[in-house]
Amino acid sequence: MDSRLPAHLEVGAIRRLAESQGGFATVLSRGERDAGTIAIVIIGRDKPDALFERMPQLDGTRAFVRVKEEDIENKQEFTEYLNQRRERDPDLWLIEVNVADEERFIAALPG
Repeated sequence: MDSRLPAHLEVGAIRRLAESQGGFATVLSRGERDAGTIAIVIIGRDKPDALFERMPQLDGTRAFVRVKEEDIENKQEFTEYLNQRRERDPDLWLIEVNVADEERFIAALPG
Protein backbone atom coordinates (compact mmCIF):
# COMPACT_ATOMS: atom_id res chain seq x y z
CA MET A 1 0.00 0.00 0.00
CA ASP A 2 1.29 3.47 -0.93
CA SER A 3 1.58 5.74 2.11
CA ARG A 4 2.05 8.92 0.08
CA LEU A 5 -0.25 11.85 0.63
CA PRO A 6 -2.48 12.74 -2.31
CA ALA A 7 -0.62 15.23 -4.49
CA HIS A 8 -3.11 18.07 -4.01
CA LEU A 9 -2.72 17.84 -0.21
CA GLU A 10 1.06 17.80 -0.43
CA VAL A 11 1.01 20.83 -2.74
CA GLY A 12 -1.06 22.69 -0.15
CA ALA A 13 1.45 21.76 2.55
CA ILE A 14 4.35 22.98 0.38
CA ARG A 15 2.59 26.31 -0.11
CA ARG A 16 1.98 26.69 3.63
CA LEU A 17 5.60 25.78 4.40
CA ALA A 18 6.82 28.54 2.07
CA GLU A 19 4.49 31.04 3.75
CA SER A 20 5.62 29.93 7.22
CA GLN A 21 9.20 30.74 6.18
CA GLY A 22 8.23 34.24 5.05
CA GLY A 23 8.01 33.41 1.36
CA PHE A 24 5.31 32.49 -1.09
CA ALA A 25 4.43 29.70 -3.47
CA THR A 26 2.17 29.46 -6.46
CA VAL A 27 1.02 26.56 -8.59
CA LEU A 28 2.21 26.96 -12.20
CA SER A 29 0.52 23.78 -13.41
CA ARG A 30 -1.88 21.33 -11.81
CA GLY A 31 -1.28 17.65 -12.27
CA GLU A 32 -3.24 14.55 -11.37
CA ARG A 33 -5.12 15.27 -8.14
CA ASP A 34 -4.05 12.22 -6.15
CA ALA A 35 -0.95 10.68 -7.73
CA GLY A 36 0.65 13.47 -9.76
CA THR A 37 4.38 14.08 -9.71
CA ILE A 38 5.47 17.20 -7.81
CA ALA A 39 8.30 19.45 -8.97
CA ILE A 40 9.36 22.68 -7.30
CA VAL A 41 11.01 25.68 -8.93
CA ILE A 42 12.78 27.78 -6.33
CA ILE A 43 13.25 31.35 -7.45
CA GLY A 44 16.77 32.47 -6.70
CA ARG A 45 17.07 35.63 -4.67
CA ASP A 46 20.86 35.68 -5.02
CA LYS A 47 21.14 32.42 -6.94
CA PRO A 48 19.90 31.08 -10.26
CA ASP A 49 16.43 29.52 -10.27
CA ALA A 50 16.50 25.78 -9.65
CA LEU A 51 14.20 22.82 -10.26
CA PHE A 52 13.81 20.18 -7.54
CA GLU A 53 12.17 16.78 -7.98
CA ARG A 54 11.83 13.75 -5.74
CA MET A 55 14.40 11.07 -6.29
CA PRO A 56 14.70 7.71 -4.55
CA GLN A 57 17.45 7.59 -1.92
CA LEU A 58 19.52 4.59 -0.77
CA ASP A 59 17.63 4.48 2.53
CA GLY A 60 14.30 4.07 0.73
CA THR A 61 13.10 7.64 1.19
CA ARG A 62 12.30 9.98 -1.68
CA ALA A 63 13.99 13.34 -1.15
CA PHE A 64 13.71 16.48 -3.24
CA VAL A 65 16.98 17.02 -5.10
CA ARG A 66 18.18 19.72 -7.49
CA VAL A 67 17.82 18.36 -11.02
CA LYS A 68 18.22 21.51 -13.12
CA GLU A 69 19.58 25.00 -12.60
CA GLU A 70 18.99 28.13 -14.64
CA ASP A 71 21.88 29.37 -16.77
CA ILE A 72 22.10 33.11 -16.02
CA GLU A 73 23.38 33.74 -19.54
CA ASN A 74 20.50 31.81 -21.14
CA LYS A 75 17.41 32.08 -18.93
CA GLN A 76 15.11 31.09 -21.81
CA GLU A 77 16.60 27.58 -21.85
CA PHE A 78 15.37 26.96 -18.27
CA THR A 79 11.88 28.15 -19.19
CA GLU A 80 11.87 25.92 -22.26
CA TYR A 81 12.98 22.96 -20.15
CA LEU A 82 10.08 23.53 -17.72
CA ASN A 83 7.62 23.74 -20.63
CA GLN A 84 8.96 20.51 -22.13
CA ARG A 85 8.77 18.83 -18.73
CA ARG A 86 5.09 19.79 -18.44
CA GLU A 87 4.36 18.54 -21.97
CA ARG A 88 6.01 15.17 -21.27
CA ASP A 89 4.15 14.65 -17.98
CA PRO A 90 0.57 15.97 -17.94
CA ASP A 91 0.25 14.67 -14.34
CA LEU A 92 3.01 17.05 -13.17
CA TRP A 93 2.34 19.61 -10.47
CA LEU A 94 4.80 22.48 -10.96
CA ILE A 95 5.10 24.80 -7.98
CA GLU A 96 7.10 28.03 -7.95
CA VAL A 97 8.49 28.97 -4.54
CA ASN A 98 10.22 32.12 -3.36
CA VAL A 99 11.94 31.72 0.02
CA ALA A 100 14.97 33.33 1.61
CA ASP A 101 16.74 30.05 2.49
CA GLU A 102 16.49 27.41 -0.22
CA GLU A 103 18.37 24.74 1.75
CA ARG A 104 16.22 25.20 4.86
CA PHE A 105 13.06 24.98 2.77
CA ILE A 106 14.09 21.80 0.95
CA ALA A 107 15.31 20.20 4.20
CA ALA A 108 11.89 20.82 5.80
CA LEU A 109 10.04 18.88 3.08
CA PRO A 110 9.07 15.31 3.97
CA GLY A 111 10.98 12.53 2.21
